[in-house]
Amino acid sequence: MKWASALSLATQTSAAVDEVVQELRTKLNNAVPDILFVFVSPHHRPAFSTFSKDILHDLGARHLMGCSALGVIGNGHEAEQVAALSVTAAILPGVEIKPLRIEDKSLPDLDSGPRRWEEALGVKASADPHFLVLVDPFSIRADEMLAGLDFAFPNAVKIGGLASGARRPGQNALYLDHHMFKDGAIGLALSGNIRVETLVAQGCRPFGRPLAISKCQRNVLLELDHRPALEVLSELYKQASERDRQLIPTSLFLGLVMDPFKQGDPMPGDFLIRTPIGMDTERGALVISSVLREGQTVQFHLRDALSASEDLSAVLRRYATERMNQSKGEAMPPPPRGALMFSCLGRGKHLYGKPDHDTGAFQGQLGDVPLGGFFCNGEIGPVAGTTHIHGFTSCFGIFCGKGD
Repeated sequence: MKWASALSLATQTSAAVDEVVQELRTKLNNAVPDILFVFVSPHHRPAFSTFSKDILHDLGARHLMGCSALGVIGNGHEAEQVAALSVTAAILPGVEIKPLRIEDKSLPDLDSGPRRWEEALGVKASADPHFLVLVDPFSIRADEMLAGLDFAFPNAVKIGGLASGARRPGQNALYLDHHMFKDGAIGLALSGNIRVETLVAQGCRPFGRPLAISKCQRNVLLELDHRPALEVLSELYKQASERDRQLIPTSLFLGLVMDPFKQGDPMPGDFLIRTPIGMDTERGALVISSVLREGQTVQFHLRDALSASEDLSAVLRRYATERMNQSKGEAMPPPPRGALMFSCLGRGKHLYGKPDHDTGAFQGQLGDVPLGGFFCNGEIGPVAGTTHIHGFTSCFGIFCGKGD
């Protein structure tokens, strides 16, 4: 397995295509890639319908997958709000690749059995596939699609993102092999000699202490530890540091522990971070952007640049430690062969004030791994075994052979 990534900031599309093609030919020693992952900024919109075919032809790849994006990631660097084209190539011996085109009207009903989802995708769960998924956020019920994939393929990794850069339906572009689509979703199912690992850095730090939901109505949080939710939050505010008090009005989130069998104190990776979207002062309740359940453990979280940086560092350190433990200390584990990063538009320079923060942290911990991706309108990745659409998150798909 071999990966390589290239990034061009050329403003003319033809020049950008030539630049990435030549760089990838050099890095791959003219070998033919199995997959090209292509991400393109809106500056190249006039050539949206043609440029990917040129790249596919010039490199002779078997498959191509990508989308338009307000910011792209290539060769380990982040390019935001500038003309940019990122192409990441993967040579995947022993890997079966199945292209997927998913339309909203073709989604099986959520009451359908797993076989109906297998038939809709043309993929068998017995093949032990993993899924890369790119979505147009205007035109498909992405949450239902991911819930169906989790139901039918419970052991499969699902990673990806929602295309960005469009202000209305029909402006995003999704690329799959020789085709461009303006709606729905596309994907690749990968099976065989491939292992896909994921990291989800949600950019928050815990605030206060873990609490139990003692009363709720769907997404309305009424009571925590048998006290009104707003009363608990008010008490936490009074006890908070000055820095935290400044963050609470604009950067408050609720972390939900998704594993009902979790033992001991929850760790950052145990939480699904969701946003408070309103309050009911008469009942002392908070309205949360997720369905809640009584008895669920939750904890308030705060987000700022420092918290996001510390959270990403902790996630990366934990992953590196796990890889070292799996090797039993006998030797340094080999670096991953390649990676894709799906990061929120609210991160990057907007959050940190400088480019390449998250890509630099990733490569600083894991080495010079070929890394591509894009800035998303929502990031797709798992928490506690269930796939979610996140916000303000960096999700990484990390690729190795099964023998690595």
